[in-house]
Amino acid sequence: MQGFGFQLLATDGAARSGVISTPRGEVRTPAFMPVGTAGTVKAMLPESVAATGADILLGNTYHLMLRPGAERVARLGGLHRLMNWDRPILTDSGGFQVMSLAGLRKLTETGVTFKSHIDGSRHELTPERSMEIQRLLGSDIVMCFDECPGLPATEDEVARAMRLSMRWAERSKAAFGDRPGHALFGIMQGGVTPDLREESAEALTAIGFDGYAVGGLAVGEGQDAMFGVLDYAPGFLPADKPRYLMGVGKPEDIVGAVAHGIDMMDCVLPTRSGRTGQAFTRRGAVNIKNARHQDDPRPLDEACTCPACRAYSRAYLHHVFRAGEIIASMLLTWHNLHYYQDVMNGMRAAIAEGRFAAFEAEFRAGLAQGDIPPL
Repeated sequence: MQGFGFQLLATDGAARSGVISTPRGEVRTPAFMPVGTAGTVKAMLPESVAATGADILLGNTYHLMLRPGAERVARLGGLHRLMNWDRPILTDSGGFQVMSLAGLRKLTETGVTFKSHIDGSRHELTPERSMEIQRLLGSDIVMCFDECPGLPATEDEVARAMRLSMRWAERSKAAFGDRPGHALFGIMQGGVTPDLREESAEALTAIGFDGYAVGGLAVGEGQDAMFGVLDYAPGFLPADKPRYLMGVGKPEDIVGAVAHGIDMMDCVLPTRSGRTGQAFTRRGAVNIKNARHQDDPRPLDEACTCPACRAYSRAYLHHVFRAGEIIASMLLTWHNLHYYQDVMNGMRAAIAEGRFAAFEAEFRAGLAQGDIPPL
C-alpha cells in the first residue's frame, strides 16, 4: 500500500505549495477542506463537491459518534463508502465540539464525559476512544485528541490546557499505533503566547507526527491576533511536514494564512453562508437576500464558471432564496465552494511562479473594490 507522504514543491516568501500523498489520492496544497460534519457536505452531492476541485473532505468525530455511531459506520464499510466519497478524508478528534458543550461536560486527566446534545445520553471521549472512533470511520488523516480553550482566557488556563493536550497527544500516538497509509497529526496549542506555542511545538515534535495543526485559533481572538500568532507559530513546526490551521475561515483569512506558511484549512463558512444567502466573490460577499438583486440579470461573479454563475442570474437566486426553495442553498453553496477552490488554485499557481505577493495584492484590491451595483 502506498504510504502517507508530503512533498514541498515550491515556496514564495513564507507561502508554500506541495502535495500530500495518500492511498486514496493526492491532496494539492495549499488545500481547503470542505466540511462534511455528519457524513455530508450540506446541500451538495459528493460528485458536485469533487467538481469544485476539492481533493479532501473533513468529517466530524463528535457528530458521527453520536449519530449514526462509529461502530455502525464501520459495519457499513466505513465513512468513504457510506457517504460515497472515494478521495481522502480528515477527521477531527471531537475535542473542539466537546469543549464547546458548556455545562454538559466534565473534564479530567483521563478525558471528557459529556451529555449528547441530541438526546442527553452520557458519553466519554478520551484520547484512546477518539483514536478508536477515527479508525472505525476509516479516516485517512486522524487528529490527536486535545483541549481547545476559547479565547479570551487567562495565560494560566491556556498553559494548563496546552500541557494537558500534550499529555493527550502522547496517548493519542500510542493508541493510534502502526497504520500504514494513514496519518496522525498533532495539534499545537498555547493561545496567543509565544512561549507556550513554542513549548507545545517542542513537545509535539519530540513525540513525532505525520503533520501538525495550529489549533486554538479562530475561537474568538480576532483576525489581527490570529495573524500575530501565525507570524511565529508555523516556524516552530517541522518544515517538511504539512501545517494545518483548524477552523479558518473567510477568504481573506485563508489567503493571509497561506502567506504565513499554512498548507491546509477547513471551515463551515462557505456551506453555512450558502444556506443563509451569502455568496463570496472576487469583490467580497454578496447578500442575495438584498432587494437590489431582484431585477439584476447578472451572475454572482462574471469570472466564475460554477453552475450558479454559468446559468442563473442574481434575480433568480434572489427569488428562489426568498421563496425558500431548496435550489437556492444548492446553488449558493456550490458557488461558494467553487470560489474557495478557485482561490486555492490561484494561490498554488502564484507560489509555483514566484508571484504570490502580486496575487495577494490583487486579491485584496478586489475585495476593497466591493460588489458593483447594477446599472
